Parts: sequence; C-alpha cells; structure tokens
Amino acid sequence: MTRDRRAWIIGGIGALAAAAGALSAWRRQSPPVATAMAAPDAKGLWQLRFERPEGGELVMEQWRGKPLLINFWATWCPPCIQELPEISRFAMEFAQQGGRVLGLAVDRPEAVRTFLERMKLDFPVAMAGMDGTDLIHQLGNLQGALPYSVMLDAQGELRHRKMGQTHLDELQRWAATLRH
Repeated sequence: MTRDRRAWIIGGIGALAAAAGALSAWRRQSPPVATAMAAPDAKGLWQLRFERPEGGELVMEQWRGKPLLINFWATWCPPCIQELPEISRFAMEFAQQGGRVLGLAVDRPEAVRTFLERMKLDFPVAMAGMDGTDLIHQLGNLQGALPYSVMLDAQGELRHRKMGQTHLDELQRWAATLRH
C-alpha cells in the first residue's frame, strides 16, 4: 500500500469518526422530532423468533404476559453502549417487580458475540440483525435510529418508547406506570 493511499484511508476514518461524533452531539442537543415516530403496533411481535448469540432461538411468545422492556442496540452505536450498564441494572430491579428486559441487537452476529464476551449483561440478548429495522419501524420509530427502547405492559400494549439514549431513572419511572 502506498503512503498516499494509507494517508487517505486514515484521513477518511478520522473524518467518519468526527462526523459520527458531531451527529451524536447534535442528536443529544436536538429536541425529539414528533414526525419521526409512527403509530406503534406491537401485535405481530409475539410471532417472532430471534437467534441467540450463544446459540438456539428466542421465541417471543414465551415473553408474553409480563411487562417487557425491549432495547434495540448495536455494537457500533456509542449511545447504545453507554446505556447498556444502566439497562442491565434496571433489568435486575424490574425482574423483582415481575418485569423482563430483552436486548435486540441490530448488528452482525459475530460482532454481537465478540461484544458480549467483553461486556456481561444481566438480561437476555437476541439478534434482530438488519431486519430489526423493520421491527423498529413497526414499533413506531420511522427513522430507524438507535438506540430505541419500548416498554410494553403485561397485556402487551406499548406504553413507552424512546429514540435515543435512556437512563435508569427514566426506566424506573416507566415501570412505575405499568399495570402488572
């Protein structure tokens, strides 16, 4: 590889990183856009099946009947990674209230497996893959941006949703509003 080509590649990577950082900062400072959210529909959720990183399959029908937080994330998404420890902590608290937490990775299976070897989470993760964006749209996020979190009550009704990074105190407030 020539020196000029290497410089172009390194410069391109730097420019992409800077653009990603600028976009992340802009999103944190920008108010949510109301038009980015569609009328959510969780009805088809219970028929879905997802591959598990450790092997096997996660069948959504088995998750029916209890409050559920679903967090869509990816290994390449800095705000997703930042919120995972708080979601993990929430998962332990929510379980004591009869709730469950599920992480759906919108990513390549190899990347998810490698990531989960480094970061242990206190909730199950399944792989929605790039088809996960279809489910995100169905659940009200037309932009398909990550992270995206939704909370369903025990009857399967979507009660809360958020595009962007969430925090423990916000999730605790959501859980307090649910009928169990």
